[in-house]
Amino acid sequence: MTTHRRDVVVVGGGQAGLAVGYLLAEQGRDFTILEAADTPASAWRERWDSLQLFTPVRYDSLPGRAFPGNPDAYPGRDDVVGYLAGYAHDFELPVELGSAVRAVRPADEGYLVELDDRTYHSDQVMIATGPFQIPRTPEIAERLDPETVQFHSSRYRAPRDVPAGPVLVVGGGNTGFQIAEDLSRTHEVHLSIGSRQTPLPQRVLGRDLFRYLDALGLMDKTATSRIGRRMQDREPLIGSSPWTARRRHGIRLRARTVDASGSGVTFGDGSRLTPAAVIWATGFGLDHSFVRVPVFDDRGRLVHQRGVTAANGLYFVGLPWQHTRGSALLGWVKDDAEHVVRHSIAQSRQGSGAGHVVA
Repeated sequence: MTTHRRDVVVVGGGQAGLAVGYLLAEQGRDFTILEAADTPASAWRERWDSLQLFTPVRYDSLPGRAFPGNPDAYPGRDDVVGYLAGYAHDFELPVELGSAVRAVRPADEGYLVELDDRTYHSDQVMIATGPFQIPRTPEIAERLDPETVQFHSSRYRAPRDVPAGPVLVVGGGNTGFQIAEDLSRTHEVHLSIGSRQTPLPQRVLGRDLFRYLDALGLMDKTATSRIGRRMQDREPLIGSSPWTARRRHGIRLRARTVDASGSGVTFGDGSRLTPAAVIWATGFGLDHSFVRVPVFDDRGRLVHQRGVTAANGLYFVGLPWQHTRGSALLGWVKDDAEHVVRHSIAQSRQGSGAGHVVA
């Protein structure tokens, strides 16, 4: 198997990996970006057709290039795909598509990054695989009749792909509400909400909500601050609410989904529904099992400080609440990217034994 040498290997070619790549290129670093998918911006291409960001254009830029368009407009899925693909192409970032990483291991003076057909030996590795890795569905999904169409929200594209009849969307977050509203034009939609989230309007007094959050410093509150901890526990609904879902879109609100058997679903209030289809908008899990470096606690959680781990030269970027509310958002990921790149430059100048875990 061929082994290649790089100063830095970036794992993941989405928005976090591209932001890191741009900053590494500015510093003249010898690096590569390994992307498992065969197309650029794959994570965005796989979202539903009508997806619209709840952050306006003015807040959606990566370092070095402004997101095009009206600063107050809200980009759609294809706008984001075009921006990210153009970003990688125009800045000539060394993205290697179809390059799934199987393992990252410590090695003498660095790390080995192993793929099916080749290996990279690098001083530093930056894991930028993003927050949308493993679709999560509850165990009760297995109890539904095989004839009932069901799938995770990551597979939803448009109402045309959902059979006629009542549709149950499970999950009361931003994704659940957006998909339910999209389906309400053509289907009878039921939305099952487990825990209520605070609804916030998209615009206040004619200005976008994020103008206020930014001005008040709420986007800069760290994950460890008192208000940051509270914000993590209560992710808000942006531009949606149970009231508008019911009154404006005719969506029927349901209690938490607690069981499923045969063709029926049972809710927390004891009511039941026999849907033609179920869409599980129940989020994603992280998968860092390929990172074979002791930087996780006994519960498998990554231990880091703003993406900097105790293993010299091993970094993470693009994690939800890595440092602030914006850490995994398109327009804010650059802040953490700049932090880890600065740290990586300082560490490489010190030449302090990449791969060594600091006690």
